[in-house]
Amino acid sequence: MPKTKLTLAINEVLVSGGKAFIPYIMAGDGGLKNLEETLLFLQKEGVTAIEIGIPFSDPVADGPVIQRAGERALANGVTLKGVMKTIASFKKPLDVPLVVMTYLNPIVQYGISKFVEDSTALGISGLIIPDLPFEERALIYNELCNSEIALIPLISLTSSEDRIKKIANGGEGFIYAVTVNGITGARESFKHNLVDHFFTIKKYSPVPVLAGFGISTPEQVQSMGEFCDGIIVGSEIVDRLHQKDYAKVTSLVKASK
Repeated sequence: MPKTKLTLAINEVLVSGGKAFIPYIMAGDGGLKNLEETLLFLQKEGVTAIEIGIPFSDPVADGPVIQRAGERALANGVTLKGVMKTIASFKKPLDVPLVVMTYLNPIVQYGISKFVEDSTALGISGLIIPDLPFEERALIYNELCNSEIALIPLISLTSSEDRIKKIANGGEGFIYAVTVNGITGARESFKHNLVDHFFTIKKYSPVPVLAGFGISTPEQVQSMGEFCDGIIVGSEIVDRLHQKDYAKVTSLVKASK
């Protein structure tokens, strides 16, 4: 089944002359009672989609800001099942596509088939699993293939062109192009030639290519947007939401317009 919702949302922004902007949030940071309010705020600000992180005890790809947010959420008893139940209880409609970012273990504990069934019922548009190797994607993809949920691949800076081609060719929703070697978190600068990296991915990808990891300022949002189809901002969004600095969140979203 074609996984079009995310791609259509991104392409709509591109046609209008902007770049896609996807904020990452940690579900349950501050309590699940705030999740609906946070998502509605981001939707009102005009984000293209929202990546909802699930707290996990061993977050190998996450930097200190997101780790601390996950620890706060875990301390509040937040689980994947709890997040799904909370989304199901929302009173107001969400039109913005939702992408779940979780490690593999919580999905296995939930039950892969049950997770896909519940995600489909909730209208989840995409799924990112950073510790799922491309070679093992069938574990999840075989359950997702008859759904409208895109299994979004990550492509690292260290990937060879052959591997980029292999991963990108099967891309759904969008390609998550990682912009740094290492964990998430703000960076003052980016050391690698990202232009060539994005060019290679875009050459093979049938879906939009978005840049993520390390992007934390409006200026970086704008500069990254010159070479790709959109930007994902995580640690800075998580930190600003925790501090209730909503103006900074707004400035990051506006930088993509």
